Amino acid sequence: MAFKFCSLSSGSSGNCQYIETDNIRVLVDAGLSGKKIENLLLDIGVDAETIDYILITHEHRDHIKGAGILSRRYDIPIWANEKTWTSMEGLVGELKEKNIKIFNTEKNFQLKDLNIYPFQIFHDAIEPVGFCLYNNNTKISIITDTGIVNNDIKSKIKDSSLYLIESNHDVEMLKVGRYPWNLKKRIMSSQGHLSNEQSGKVLSDIISGNGEVVLLGHLSQENNFPLLAYETVKNIIEGIGVNVHKDITLELTHREKVTKVYNF
Repeated sequence: MAFKFCSLSSGSSGNCQYIETDNIRVLVDAGLSGKKIENLLLDIGVDAETIDYILITHEHRDHIKGAGILSRRYDIPIWANEKTWTSMEGLVGELKEKNIKIFNTEKNFQLKDLNIYPFQIFHDAIEPVGFCLYNNNTKISIITDTGIVNNDIKSKIKDSSLYLIESNHDVEMLKVGRYPWNLKKRIMSSQGHLSNEQSGKVLSDIISGNGEVVLLGHLSQENNFPLLAYETVKNIIEGIGVNVHKDITLELTHREKVTKVYNF
């Protein structure tokens, strides 16, 4: 039985995650050009025409840029909540009515052998969500583009085999960087993005050290370094007695290339 995950791309220039079970192939977000997503899929041996569905977290361009193109090219249904559809309708172009699919936030839905639970997150979009994805007894949680992770979200994503969680910025780098102050405030707000430190603290509250895979995503090119994100999160996790080399797998996602394919 297969349950596979690969981050094709994660960052402000575009986000796209790949999930596969025995019976289904799904993209979570499609925030790069259609051609780029096709090529990234080929890097892991997947043809874009075999994608069954696209799930959308929210309407920002770095999450939807290629969704309409792929839907039209390969007749792929796109799933989003109603408010997100309202916001992105003019941005994804004309779609076949049968390919416009609506889920309800905080309500499970099933696509073949994949159970999906979209949960509310905190970002400056109209109704942004993260996803818990279940196949057999395995759970994968995707949570990026949120300014906070409250106890409710922690309880929902806990006990996952894989976490994709954002580690967007280093607070000091952001403060002294060249972004205008209003953008800095937005990023640091409860509707913005998680810092390296916030990400580490969330993980230290939910991981058990039983071999979970933790992928740090949506790293800022301007206000972070991959090694800094990794070391900050690693130090916080190891502060609770979890060894990141023995007890869990802690790795980074990339902006321009795929991660390895994780099998469960």
